[in-house]
Amino acid sequence: MNLIIRPAIDSDIPAIAAIYGDHVTHGLASFEYEAPSEDEMRKRYQAITKGGYPYLVVCEDNVVIGYSYAGSFHSRKAYEKTVENAIYLKPTAHGKGIGKTLLKALIEECSHRGFHEMIAVITKLDPPVSIILHERTGFSHAGTLSKVGYKHGQWLDVVYMQKTLKPAL
Repeated sequence: MNLIIRPAIDSDIPAIAAIYGDHVTHGLASFEYEAPSEDEMRKRYQAITKGGYPYLVVCEDNVVIGYSYAGSFHSRKAYEKTVENAIYLKPTAHGKGIGKTLLKALIEECSHRGFHEMIAVITKLDPPVSIILHERTGFSHAGTLSKVGYKHGQWLDVVYMQKTLKPAL
C-alpha cells in the first residue's frame, strides 16, 4: 500500500464529495439525508481551511480514498481551542488501518496548531467501528445521547468522545 496523507486541495473536492455522498446516501455516520453537491462541499472545505483548521486527505497511488478535518466545536469564544473531528473513508479502505493513520495525522496537526481538546461525535453502530478507532487513538467516552437522530427507518444514538491534545509550545 502506497499511502500519502497531505493537506486537501481544491482539486480533491470531487473525490471528497463522492466519498461523503456515499456515506450520506447509504450510511448512518452522517445525519444528512441528501448528499451535498461538489459546490457545497467546496464551500464547506473553504470555510474549514479559512478558519485555520486542518483538512487532510489520504491517497493510495495518487487516488483520494479518505479525508479528515477538524472544525469548530461551538462558535462561542470560550470554545476556540476545542475542535470537532470528522473522518470518512471509501468502503474499500475500511479495515486496513488507514482510518487510524489518518486520524493520528489529524490529531498531530491539531496539536501543532495549538488546539487543546478534540471532540468526536459518533453515531453508535453495531459493530462500533468508529468508537473503537477513536479509543485506539486515545479518546475516552464523554457521554451518549439516546435516540437523537432518525435515519433509514431507525432511531440512532450519538456517542461523544474526547481527547486532550498536546499543543505545541
